[in-house]
Amino acid sequence: MSNGVKKLIIANWKMNPETLIKAKRLFNAVKKTKAIICPPFPYLSVFKYNFLCAQDCHWEESGAFTGEVSPKRLKNLGVKYVIIGHSERRALGETEEIIEKKLKAALKAGLIPILCVGEKKGENAKKVINKQLKKNLKGVIIAYEPVWAIGTGNFCSANKANKVREFIKEKLDNKILYGGSVNSKIAKDYLKIGFDGLLVGGASLDAEEFRKIAKNA
Repeated sequence: MSNGVKKLIIANWKMNPETLIKAKRLFNAVKKTKAIICPPFPYLSVFKYNFLCAQDCHWEESGAFTGEVSPKRLKNLGVKYVIIGHSERRALGETEEIIEKKLKAALKAGLIPILCVGEKKGENAKKVINKQLKKNLKGVIIAYEPVWAIGTGNFCSANKANKVREFIKEKLDNKILYGGSVNSKIAKDYLKIGFDGLLVGGASLDAEEFRKIAKNA
């Protein structure tokens, strides 16, 4: 972009693709973009890649936590980043206290956390995000994802999103990404106004579309 700094483009595959064969096919189609790729847990050990990201983690290194994955184990798999506090996790009951524990554990393990923040439809964005931001976020990437825009096709306009970015910048000097129905037609609008990258959901499952998005970076 105009500032000469490469932007962070993150592909959050969520619970997709449904088979390892399809996952390998998608991975091979997009790995040359050097984007950060977040496959489901079962696929993390399959891909040898410098920009792997986990979709979540637990806050303990070990113990009686059936079904959970520790930051230390993710690090041992070669994972570099981890998404924490995604709205879909919050919807399952994840509290601010839990999110803070996960952030601390991820940083301790040497991972780079991507903290998701954002408001639901009808909520005041600044008020909500002010509660979601923690005291010490050094080394954490912030992803602004208005919940009402995720997976709906009803993306937040670049100008409106920029007001939130500026609000966060007043409080933190962290990298800030935008996420929420991002596609190749609007991707560059967010990058031009100052976002440090994009967190891409559904569009990351379409290899051609995702390559177009990554090209903007």
